[in-house]
Amino acid sequence: MADDRVAGGATPPPPPPPPPLDASAFTHTPYYCEENVHLLCKELIRSGISDPAGTDLYAVFISNEEKKVPLWYQKASHSGDGFVLWDYHVICIQSRRKNGEVLDLVWDLDSSLPFPCSFIQYVSDAIRQLSFGNSTYRRLFRVIHAPVFLRSFASDRSHMKDHAGNWIQLPPKYESIVAEDGTTNNLNEYITMSMDDVKDLESMADDVYSSKHGVVINETILPEFFSRLPG
Repeated sequence: MADDRVAGGATPPPPPPPPPLDASAFTHTPYYCEENVHLLCKELIRSGISDPAGTDLYAVFISNEEKKVPLWYQKASHSGDGFVLWDYHVICIQSRRKNGEVLDLVWDLDSSLPFPCSFIQYVSDAIRQLSFGNSTYRRLFRVIHAPVFLRSFASDRSHMKDHAGNWIQLPPKYESIVAEDGTTNNLNEYITMSMDDVKDLESMADDVYSSKHGVVINETILPEFFSRLPG
């Protein structure tokens, strides 16, 4: 028997997220998440998963003043729940809308969650609401529009060398990323953030499209911020 509830005016259920992709098909170097996301954004654009200009993509640096960022469902974890305390982490968020409904996706090559993962699931499972205090571990999120990020970001990988110049973690085999203006290293400008950087929601929703370093938001307003962005 046909179900005529939708025809009668009821709201249809939201479409399911796209089927998971094989994360191994994307370039990934452990502990170089900022470069992984830079290349991921390019590949999502090239493959047509994103729009041709990447305007639906955002690079998101997660850190805080203490450089102690708890996340779960991380492949690098040695615990059953996937817990890792990063100094910083970087993910890509894709803004998607259908009939006005927010259907954002998170692309995290270091996560054991589906790839991509729905924004709602990622916030619930990987970020989680903290239950062990709120000062040292409270997460901040620097959100940069992908077209700006792809033009502006640069890293010479010096943060992965010890005082003697030895690699702490082996670097990617491809050439280091240089910004369009010739800058060779500005990683620290992206991972440094504090609560003082958090502004009002309305201005940040506009500034994210023009600021080289994006905008900084806290975990309390993270879902609302992305709900205000166009798909």
